Amino acid sequence: MMRRWLHVVGLVLFPLVAYGELPADAPETLGPGLVNPGYHEKPAWFKNSFLDIREDIAEATAAGQRVVLYFYQDGCPYCEKLLNINFALRDIVEKTRAGFDVIAINMWGDREVTDLSGGMTTEKQFATDLRVMFTPTLLFLNESGEVALRVNGYYPPHRFMAALDYVGSHAEEKQSFRDYLAGTEPAPAQGRLHQEPGYLQPPYALGTLGSGKPLAVFFEQTECAACDELHLDILKRPESRALLERFDVALLDMWGKTPVTTPAGVRTTSDQWAKDLKVQYAPTVVLFDADGHEVFRAEAYLKAFHIQSVLDYVASGAYRDQPSFQRFVQARADALEAQGIHVDLME
Repeated sequence: MMRRWLHVVGLVLFPLVAYGELPADAPETLGPGLVNPGYHEKPAWFKNSFLDIREDIAEATAAGQRVVLYFYQDGCPYCEKLLNINFALRDIVEKTRAGFDVIAINMWGDREVTDLSGGMTTEKQFATDLRVMFTPTLLFLNESGEVALRVNGYYPPHRFMAALDYVGSHAEEKQSFRDYLAGTEPAPAQGRLHQEPGYLQPPYALGTLGSGKPLAVFFEQTECAACDELHLDILKRPESRALLERFDVALLDMWGKTPVTTPAGVRTTSDQWAKDLKVQYAPTVVLFDADGHEVFRAEAYLKAFHIQSVLDYVASGAYRDQPSFQRFVQARADALEAQGIHVDLME
């Protein structure tokens, strides 16, 4: 049973990176730009670390590189996409190997880790201490052991390359990744926000709603293929619509100047609030409880089951009793399977 489950539930969250069967720039067939295609295990060129993180940072710094902590779990389909799509592209592999030492850490593992303070712990406790909630999670560390960039979830090739360039050039010392992406992102898609009749409308007074519902705030942009798929497919499914009805929903332009009063009562604009919340990807959904406190967010490549699970995690109040989103999703998928409802993570 456990082995079947581990194959079924490999999970991420949070963040968001392009929705779709495959990213537009991902290979559909093997070609000359691919290296070592088809593997599911971590590449042999990942660092064989003793998991003394301070020592790893010192060694990388001496070599003019930086450390990436890659948190994974067995059976994770998004980890598989990272390994089989991103790390099957020669330009990504070469840039990663040239600039980074990648260290794989099992978020449920028991290997000993010497953490950044020199303390002894385990992989799973280290992941918990660093608030790793999804797989893959990648922490790009600077020479002082601080997180230069946190990637919660799968980034498709063009965005993952941007992350490598951002950290590899030490651009985090000059600007946020959000602003860096704004200068590198292509602009495809429908060119509009997907406002729906049931969503909150201006003026956005999000601190005085009085409905008693949690609040879902979608930060998006007009030129966003991922946003198109989210609204034209995933959120139109009956299960998604039923879950959304349990929320007050606001859709904001993360680059716009729309006036907003936040759940905390702060008057601002949509772009400034996105900056204050450190929203760096479109679409991102930030979820607040009925008292206006942020309780969860999704900001990575997610398909329908995971989006629905994110909404259910907050709408049901499960986050109060189950701090591990992964375990919640596991229990949810098991319950659905027991009802005869097959769970397809990538549909």
